[in-house]
Amino acid sequence: MMRFERTEQLFEKENMDILRGAHVLIVGVGGVGGYATEMIARSGVGKLTIVDFDTVSKSNINRQIIALSSTVGRSKVEVMKERIFEINPNCEVVAINQKFDENLAKEIFSQKFDFVVDAIDDLENKLLLVKIAKEKGLEIVSAMGAGNRVGIPNFKICDVFKTHSDGLAKKFRKMLKDEEISSLDVAFSEEKPVVCKGENEKLVVGSTSYSPAMCGCVISAYVINKLTNNLK
Repeated sequence: MMRFERTEQLFEKENMDILRGAHVLIVGVGGVGGYATEMIARSGVGKLTIVDFDTVSKSNINRQIIALSSTVGRSKVEVMKERIFEINPNCEVVAINQKFDENLAKEIFSQKFDFVVDAIDDLENKLLLVKIAKEKGLEIVSAMGAGNRVGIPNFKICDVFKTHSDGLAKKFRKMLKDEEISSLDVAFSEEKPVVCKGENEKLVVGSTSYSPAMCGCVISAYVINKLTNNLK
């Protein structure tokens, strides 16, 4: 219990028991999802299912908590699982090294989750995850754009239909409307993104070390506070 005594001073034993009994699904453990996963683990959540098909690359080192010279080339979920074990050996971690799609969704959602974190980049599968969570009545929070932002981070949680200055959110709002989904809690930044161009003036996504991290931390705070009923 010594690992979480500072947290218990704020959340009290009853809420720590809730966290220990909670099962959180996190899809995507890259820039945003990696930080969200670690902060949720450091809060004492008892079971995590983490999903990501990718491996750590050198280009991840500037922003992903699992990306080190020593982890390049390794499965992201396996590296994340090892980190969580070092943080809390009592946390049960199910690491799924696959791309989230319809087939995997059927397998994953055969079990119960107390919260779902969507940190997927691909909009089609992002929508799939949201649809399933909504159909099952599960709490879910989705990450919007964290790239191309250089200022002091100002991420906050709100309904996706109240977001602005976010191209990803704009596209996603239309997709949600087409599926008759009328609300979704998301983490988004009010900062207007910078336009980044690579070779041949092709638009690319730039990233800082801190914006994805702050987005992930805001998501983790939301999850922990919702689980412990500090937010209604």
